[in-house]
Amino acid sequence: MSGPDFAARWKPAPFLPQGEGRDLGLTFAMATLCFLACLTALAVLAGDRAARNWNGQLGAEATVIVRAAGGESPDSAAARAAEALAGAKGVSEARALEPKVAYDLIRPWLGDIADIENLPAPRLVAVTLDRDTPADAQTLRAALASQGLDAVVDDHSVWIEDIRRAAGAVRWTAIAILVLITAAAGAVIAFAARAGLATRRDVVEVLKLSGASPGFIARLFVGRYAGLAAVAGAIGAVGAAVVGALARLAGGGAGLTPALPVAWIDLAALLPCPLLAAMVAALAARAAAARMIRESA
Repeated sequence: MSGPDFAARWKPAPFLPQGEGRDLGLTFAMATLCFLACLTALAVLAGDRAARNWNGQLGAEATVIVRAAGGESPDSAAARAAEALAGAKGVSEARALEPKVAYDLIRPWLGDIADIENLPAPRLVAVTLDRDTPADAQTLRAALASQGLDAVVDDHSVWIEDIRRAAGAVRWTAIAILVLITAAAGAVIAFAARAGLATRRDVVEVLKLSGASPGFIARLFVGRYAGLAAVAGAIGAVGAAVVGALARLAGGGAGLTPALPVAWIDLAALLPCPLLAAMVAALAARAAAARMIRESA
């Protein structure tokens, strides 16, 4: 065979063999981890949106429980309370609810009582607050006291605080899950890098004898595993985007459930996944390879 023909046909072997059987398993493991991380991110975004919506709804409303006194009928007391509250600063609307609403609220506690309407059940007044300058509970109490009404104001502050605490707990739990997934992905890549380095130990020895530094040899691993991780990250992100899109379509405008209202804009948060996966893989592969090379020196 002539020299030019031989040179045209001969290609140098890559430092790490291409298309190894373990690459498929590594890609699958990384894609699964990226898929779970993306789903967690979508759940956090949807959960935060739900918490903001609930806080907004609760913060814009208040409920007043009116008890009749001095021989006044409950309906008359509720009507006077609604009139007094409607004129208070920071209140957009106040309306007395039908007696049936109060009966429906206490019926589960008392059971199916035939003459429940004869019980002295308090009346409820629904108050809609001004969104820009909402009235506080003290203002509502003062308006009721000025009319000599016996009433209890529930400004939903307890519920709002509970929702905030729950949202914070979910947020920090999701962050912990993402940290664990990132650590697991780094461990998988580090293990694969050490295994790949072990299979090419003879080449590593030749490079070291040729004067190659541990950092140079470690960089040979970075591109390989970063590329695999980027592909896996793209697969995981696409899978999570499909699940998010199906959840959005299944629930219409509110997402799959009102508790997790997935929005189309949330899918944009999945775009950095391939890049982040490649960065984690590059750091893990470089650190594992450099350490193993130093240990074998």
